[in-house]
Amino acid sequence: MKKLISLVTIISLLSLTACGKDDDTAHDWPWDDPEEEQTPEEEGEANPDIVKAGWTNVDDTFGDLPDYLHVYKSPATLQGKNAIAYIAVADLSKGRKFDVLGDIVYCDDKNVANYGATSLNTPAQFYTSSKAPIVVNGGLFFSAKKTDGSAFYVSQSLSARNGKLLSPNQAYYVPDWSNPVYYYPTIGAFCQKADGTCEATWTYTTSEATYCYSSPAENFKDKTPLQRPSATFPTTGVGFSATNAIGGVGVLLKGGTIKNTWAQEMLGVSADSNQPRTAIGYTSDKKLILFVCEGRGMTEGVAGLTTEDEAKVLSSLGCVEALNLDGGGSSCMLINGKETIKPSDGKERSVLTAVRIY
Repeated sequence: MKKLISLVTIISLLSLTACGKDDDTAHDWPWDDPEEEQTPEEEGEANPDIVKAGWTNVDDTFGDLPDYLHVYKSPATLQGKNAIAYIAVADLSKGRKFDVLGDIVYCDDKNVANYGATSLNTPAQFYTSSKAPIVVNGGLFFSAKKTDGSAFYVSQSLSARNGKLLSPNQAYYVPDWSNPVYYYPTIGAFCQKADGTCEATWTYTTSEATYCYSSPAENFKDKTPLQRPSATFPTTGVGFSATNAIGGVGVLLKGGTIKNTWAQEMLGVSADSNQPRTAIGYTSDKKLILFVCEGRGMTEGVAGLTTEDEAKVLSSLGCVEALNLDGGGSSCMLINGKETIKPSDGKERSVLTAVRIY
């Protein structure tokens, strides 16, 4: 009798299974293997490793995005600190490029012999003029006066667009103008080459050429200045040939290794304190990552990150090349014109350059 009941039970289960084969999601079979569930990649997530690292895809927050671009919000902590950060991830294998926004010109005014512009723009203004789906602030700058009293905003950072060098990195640093001692630092730049790949490098512009170096000149404020960079110092210089490029302060990653060379580059970015930050990075699978984090207490308890923190975060996201851009009150990321973090000035700061992906 027991054998008959067992046989009937098995037949009944087989019948139920056959009848319900078009809707077997309606049953929670105890023998289902949980490992057979779809992974984020199978469900259509373009960057599953970033999601596994604790970042949340927030594409839907920012409206329609092109298929090569995705946006993620950070977990509640980064490097053990309260954090609000966002990254935009663009697939460069689909032929995409980054571009530098901003009208940089050369000024040969007697008091200002440098590269820059007569006006600034907020990231929102850059978005309005470009309609780029992603805009972040770019390189460093400072305000000066022309001999006629009008303003001129001097670029401290290299920029290049469509193969043309618009401005070089700052050529020297003087710690104390009352007793001037000149240092000649090699400063970071992030470059996209003609083949679409990207790299971080250190640059210096001489009267002959702009050179890129595989490592920086080891200048430090408490040491005697090193010689002026050349075609052979600090390493063999390679002539600058990037299609598009942006400068900043602090090569964060080079060849997959954390560098964080803000001290050698000798421009102040409060690298060892927690601050709002902006960075640009590149992964081994040809993804461009734009990073921004909030700071200075705009959200209670969120102070920001150091550049070392920033380098470690970008490394954890798969970046092998990365550069720290201007930060502090300048840090801002817009997705389809919508702010991600709260700018630490309480509003968007007007800046000389911005970076977009197109």
